[in-house]
Amino acid sequence: MLKDNLKILRKNKGLSQEELSIKLNVVRQTISKWESGLSVPDAEMLISISEVFDTPVSTILGENIEEKEKNDIKVISEKLEVINAQLSKKQNQKRKRLINFLIILDACLILLFILLVLLNSPYQAWDYSDPEWSIIGTLWHSFEWIFFKIAPIMAIVITSILGIFLIKRK
Repeated sequence: MLKDNLKILRKNKGLSQEELSIKLNVVRQTISKWESGLSVPDAEMLISISEVFDTPVSTILGENIEEKEKNDIKVISEKLEVINAQLSKKQNQKRKRLINFLIILDACLILLFILLVLLNSPYQAWDYSDPEWSIIGTLWHSFEWIFFKIAPIMAIVITSILGIFLIKRK
């Protein structure tokens, strides 16, 4: 029982017999004898061993200790599954936010288009003899011209490309 526990604890800690012997200030053959059951460590050495392995002496002497390799692989795979699920969830949320943003942007563009149509070009009724109104009128006219001529085409092209990209990516 002691010999098996020492071997399992050493392997779980990732130590070779040589490395453990250096930590305990004994020769490697002593570790080998303990693990093969040819000899046993004294009480002081058991305390040193328990400190190296962070395990109570009663556990080292008493119950069988299970190897962690099998359990570690399960734990790691479960943790990886959780991490993958979280990443997938974040990516889906990010994609949904982008799609919602594009829908809101399209709705705003449509509303602005309707508003400009309903306003019926108010810049034409402005008094252009005042220099400030002529600048504002020119800027408004430029904005309206760009919006009516270029924005609908660009909005359709951009949203189509982004929509195709998002659908293909899924």
